[in-house]
Amino acid sequence: MTIGYITTDISFRHKWQAEILLSRPLILPPRHFIYPREAEEVERGALELLIRPAIEPAEESNPEPPPSAQEFLATCALGFHDPSVPTGVLSAPNPREICAVSGGYAYLIDTTDPRRFTMIPYRPVLEVRALPEQGLLLFLGHRSILAWGSSGQAWESQKLSDEGLTITEIEGQTLRGLGWNMLTDKETPFALDLRTGNQTSLSD
Repeated sequence: MTIGYITTDISFRHKWQAEILLSRPLILPPRHFIYPREAEEVERGALELLIRPAIEPAEESNPEPPPSAQEFLATCALGFHDPSVPTGVLSAPNPREICAVSGGYAYLIDTTDPRRFTMIPYRPVLEVRALPEQGLLLFLGHRSILAWGSSGQAWESQKLSDEGLTITEIEGQTLRGLGWNMLTDKETPFALDLRTGNQTSLSD
């Protein structure tokens, strides 16, 4: 669903809780991670998330939760000040991962070890689509689609458009959409096999 400019989608089973903060706390928690590590623009409208990993049953009796279960602050650098690109939080196919999107910059963070993360290469990500039935999180860029599965990147499509993509239908393991062709100045339909990311016949 969409709340103002914030998008949240927890369609996948997940082992964490996350709170979107309006600003960075004056007193930082003991664990604070900045994404990406070398970001120079993190002070400029960064997405601030307080993340609480789930405590596993074997850890519940411990008086002090282990590091993997301790809450942490995630500061996610903002990509673009543009209402057309997404910002928000999504669950991922791996229940221990959280997907944070900040102005079109998308990060997959391991909540049990926040030092481990992947930044999706699209600058910006234009849309994130959760497909629980297929076990994929889709990231749409200007020209192609990247799919993220429970073990990391599942596939990346070939170039599908010169500028902008639209998903028109998802049925079973087939995704259909439209991409703009610069030479013809028209939208061109395409179909992808969601298992591989390869293009298939439009009639399949």
